[in-house]
Amino acid sequence: MSLKEKISQYYAKSYLKKYGDRLTQIQGTIVSVKITSKTILWIFNTLKVTLLVRPERSKNITKCSYIKKKWFKKPEFIPIKQGNFVLVQGLKGKAGKGNKEQIQLINIRNMTTKKDLVPIEGKVPKVQRRVQRFK
Repeated sequence: MSLKEKISQYYAKSYLKKYGDRLTQIQGTIVSVKITSKTILWIFNTLKVTLLVRPERSKNITKCSYIKKKWFKKPEFIPIKQGNFVLVQGLKGKAGKGNKEQIQLINIRNMTTKKDLVPIEGKVPKVQRRVQRFK
């Protein structure tokens, strides 16, 4: 095992130790999307995204938020529309805090357009459909 692999494994273990019980994943359709971007003096840019996701086979709606701040460059977000099927990965709010029901986004995958916010390693399996020909 190389030094780079050991360091990445150490970071992964410590991250899971710190946030392991709060990590969550939701798969469902987008009910609402709100994207807000602000620029302060053409130097500091902020992007706030609020998503309402309705999980599969459920009547509940989950609120997800994403906040990104950058100097000089505008932060980007993947194109998402209402009705798209998504896979959301994030952290649940802490038990004692006010945002207990809200999920803080780490990564989101739009299954409709097959795009990721943060690219994942490895190949994504392609869905092959067979066309049956009638004679």
